[in-house]
Amino acid sequence: MLTLFHAPLSRSSRVRTLIDEMGIQDWVDIVPVNIVRQDGSGARDTANPHPEGKSPCLLHDGRVITESGAVMLYLTTLFPDAGMAPRVGDAAWGDYLTWMVWYGSVMEPVLVHEALGITHPGLPRTFRGPAEVAARIRAALDKGPYLLGDAFSAADLLVHSPYAWFKNTPDDALIGDWVARCSGRASVARTLASDMALMGQAVAA
Repeated sequence: MLTLFHAPLSRSSRVRTLIDEMGIQDWVDIVPVNIVRQDGSGARDTANPHPEGKSPCLLHDGRVITESGAVMLYLTTLFPDAGMAPRVGDAAWGDYLTWMVWYGSVMEPVLVHEALGITHPGLPRTFRGPAEVAARIRAALDKGPYLLGDAFSAADLLVHSPYAWFKNTPDDALIGDWVARCSGRASVARTLASDMALMGQAVAA
């Protein structure tokens, strides 16, 4: 049994969207949970098995999987026929793994530091900066409309997401068009509508 502990309008929304894109809704039970929000609202939900009370958190037959990239990798590997990732061993599998891990290891730290106005000489030496992040994405998009070529994948869903959230897409038409294609998918609209309904229920409660 698969259970996603999902906080609406949070990082786990992209996992909810991935489940929609993969067509595996019947295989995953979605359990809405509360989390501590950036503005200080919310609270830790005792029903959420995430060790830090965050979301997404995937529970599979008693095993806990956390972190967006790991959860998305887990699901796309578990359901290889869903078409949202290359199969293990395919030529593009290494590229897919790289994007999924690079997002959490490099891209998100860089963009969070920028958003919070945090600077230190060690940060660009370790993670590089927003310009380098954008350049790496553009180099991939120069070869095709999506990060892995012609097909939209979980890598696009994950990597485009902070630009869609923060509305801070680099001043680059190629990247801007890619973000618009990714965020304009019907699955994204369905997740947003569902999340807004869940937030309304939470407020009413």
